[in-house]
Amino acid sequence: MKSLNKIFTSVSLMVSILVNAQEVVPETYINPLDIDYTYMVYNSSNNISYRSGADPAVIEYRGEYYMFVTRSFGYWHSTDLINWEFIKPEQWYFEGSNAPTAFNYKDSLVYFAGDPAGYGSILYTDDPKSGKWTPTASISNNIQDSELFIDDDGKTYLYWGSSNVHPIKVKMLDKDDRFLETGVQKELINLVEEEHGWERFGENNYHPTLKEGYMEGASMTKHDGKYYLQYAAPGTQFNVYADAAYVGETPLGPFKYMKNNPMSFKPGGFTNGAGHGITVKQTNGQYWHFATMALASNSHWERRLCMFPTYFDEVGLMYTDTSYGDYPLFGPGHPTKAGQHSGWMLLSYKGKATVSSSEKQIKKSTATDGDYDITEMPLEKNDDGEVISKVLTDESPKSFWVAEANDDKQWIEIEMLAPGNIYAFQLNFHDEESGIYTRTEGLRHRFTLKVSEDGKNWKTAVDRSNSYEDAPNAYISLNKPVKAKYVRYNNVEVPGKNLALSEIRVFGKGLGKKPEKVKGFMISREEDRRNISLDWKPVKGAQGYNIRWGIAPDKLYQSWLVYDKNDHFMRSLDRDTKYYFSIEAFSENGISERSEIIEVE
Repeated sequence: MKSLNKIFTSVSLMVSILVNAQEVVPETYINPLDIDYTYMVYNSSNNISYRSGADPAVIEYRGEYYMFVTRSFGYWHSTDLINWEFIKPEQWYFEGSNAPTAFNYKDSLVYFAGDPAGYGSILYTDDPKSGKWTPTASISNNIQDSELFIDDDGKTYLYWGSSNVHPIKVKMLDKDDRFLETGVQKELINLVEEEHGWERFGENNYHPTLKEGYMEGASMTKHDGKYYLQYAAPGTQFNVYADAAYVGETPLGPFKYMKNNPMSFKPGGFTNGAGHGITVKQTNGQYWHFATMALASNSHWERRLCMFPTYFDEVGLMYTDTSYGDYPLFGPGHPTKAGQHSGWMLLSYKGKATVSSSEKQIKKSTATDGDYDITEMPLEKNDDGEVISKVLTDESPKSFWVAEANDDKQWIEIEMLAPGNIYAFQLNFHDEESGIYTRTEGLRHRFTLKVSEDGKNWKTAVDRSNSYEDAPNAYISLNKPVKAKYVRYNNVEVPGKNLALSEIRVFGKGLGKKPEKVKGFMISREEDRRNISLDWKPVKGAQGYNIRWGIAPDKLYQSWLVYDKNDHFMRSLDRDTKYYFSIEAFSENGISERSEIIEVE
C-alpha cells in the first residue's frame, strides 16, 4: 500500500511539474497598431477610399491614456497602451483634427488643438471619457502641425511648422487669458540636408529633382531639466520618415542638434517610418514614442501608427528601440523588457499561398521619385487548379490580393516553408474601392483561422466569425502555441465590396537552428559622407539581416532590417559623425550572434 501511495505521489508530482512548466505566453503587441483606423474624407472627391492614422498625440491623464490622430473625428482611450477604445466627441472640428496636439496640465485639464484650417479655438475638458469639450473664447492662428506645451511654472508655448523652406517656430500664449498670444515669438530650428543625410527628401532619402525635405510635427518632451524639441522629416510617405531632436536648457532654446539623430527611425522591414509623433511617459516611468508609419498603397497619405519604447542614456541622449519593430513586442506591462522584441520570428515568409478566387493581384512599391512602381500579376494556378498568390507572404504592405467577392466562400491557405510553433497572427486587410469616406460605425472583420500539420487535418486556432471588432490590422496572440505548417483563413465578412488583403503574417518559433554569425562584413563610406555601402557573405538559411549602427560601440541605437540580399546602400548618415556598425542574421528559427563592431570614420 505504501508503494502505491509513493507511485501516486510521484505521478501527482510529475503532473504538477508539467502544469507548472506550461509556458505562460506574455502579453504582446505589434506595429502597425491594431486599432479601428478611420476612413479619410480628403481624396473622397477622387473616389479614393482608404483608412489612415497619422500624427499621433498621446497623453497620460489621471493614470489612463488618450490618443488623438489626424482627421479621425474623435480619439481613443486606453488603460494599458495596448487596448484602445474609440470615443466620439459631442463637439469637434468639422473636418476632424489635423496633426493634433494635446496636453495634460497637472491632471486638472486636457487641452487640445488641431483644426485642419490652421486656426480655431483650443478646446479643453476635465472629463475626456465623456467626449464633452469646451472651446476657449479666442481664435488662435497657426495651430496646424502644432505642439502645445505648458511648463511646470504654467508658462505656455505653441511650437509649429510644416514646410520644406520655413523653420519650426514657437510663440508664447497666456493659458490664463484665453490662450492669447503674449508677443514672444521666434524661429528655432530648420533642416540642414547638406549635413544630415536622413533629412533628404524621397524614398531611401533620394529624389531625382527635389532635395529639400519637409520639416514638420514639432513635439516637446521635458526630461531631467532639459527640453527635447522633436521634429519629423523628410516626408510622411517615405520609408525613411523619422523623428529627431534638438536639446535646450529652456523651452525657447537655444537648441543643439542631438548627435545620435534621428532618435526614432525605422526604414526597413514590413512597415516603415517612425516620424511625426509624440513621446509620452507611462505611469511606471517608462517612456514611449508614438509615431506615423507609411502604408502608402491606395494613397501616399494612407498611414498607420506605431509605438516604440524610448530611453534617455547616461549622457542624456534620447533614443527609441525600433529593432524588429514590426514583429511581436513585449507589452507595456512587462517588468523588464517592455516594447522589446518577444523572440517570436516570422514563420510565414515566402509561404506558398493559394486563394479561393482572384479579381486582381498587384505588386506595388514606392519609387525613388515619390510615385509608384506597379505590376499586375498574371493569374496562375497550381496542378490542383487552385489560384496562386505571391503577394500575401512577401513582406510588403503595399502589394495586395483582391478576391472576387466578400462572402464566406472566400479563403486563403498558406503552406509555410517549414513547420513551427505558432504564437500569433497579424492580418493586414487592404481597402479596395470600399466606397467609405469618413468615420463609419458598425464595420466588422469576421473570419476564422485554422491550422494543420499535414494540410488535411485542421483545427480552429481563432474564431472571429461572430466578432464585432473592426480590425484592419488585426493582431491575435494565442493563449498557448500550436504546432503547424499550414494556416487557413476563412472569410465571413469584412468592410467593402471585396475581400482584400496585403499580408498574412504568422509568428512563432521555428524548430531548427538559428543562423550562423555573419562573416565578411565590409563597409565603404563614400565621398559624400552621408552615403555608405555595406555588403557581407550570405548566411545559409537566413531570411534576412538586421544592420545596427550608432555613434559609439555601446550606442548602436539605429537599425535597418533587410530581406533576401547581402548588400545594402544607405543615404541616411550625418556627414560629420563617426559611426560604428554591426550585423546579425535572422530566420524563422531565431537571431544569430552579432558580428564584431566595425568603426567607420
